[in-house]
Amino acid sequence: MARRVISTSGAAPPGGPYSQGVVAGDFVYLSGATPHRRDRSLVEGPFADQARTTFDNLAAVAEAAGASLADAVRVGVYLRDLQDFAAMNELFAEYFPSEPPARTTLQADLPGFAVEVDAVLYRPS
Repeated sequence: MARRVISTSGAAPPGGPYSQGVVAGDFVYLSGATPHRRDRSLVEGPFADQARTTFDNLAAVAEAAGASLADAVRVGVYLRDLQDFAAMNELFAEYFPSEPPARTTLQADLPGFAVEVDAVLYRPS
C-alpha cells in the first residue's frame, strides 16, 4: 500500500512534529486542524469564527490530498467547552450538508483555543 505525506501552505502549518495529512491507499488521514491562520497566529473571538477557520484548514489539507470534506467517513471534534456543542452542530451541517460522516465529539483541554477537528476521508483510486 502506498503512503504519501500531505503538506500544504493553504492551511496552518503543524504545531509539532507531525504531518498535516497522510494518504494511505484509498484513505486520507487528516491531523487535527485548529483555529490558526497560515502564519500560526490564533483566530480569537467567537466560537463560530474559530470553528470556521478550523474547518477551512481541514478542507485545504483535504484538497491538497486530492479530496474534499465531502469524502469524509469519520470526523473527530474536540471542544474546550461542551456549551459549544449546539453551535458546532450548526456549523457541521454547513460543511457536511448531506450524508454527513460518522462523528465523535469530546471535551478536551485545548491550549488557548476552542476547537480542534480531525478526519478520515475515503477516496477510491
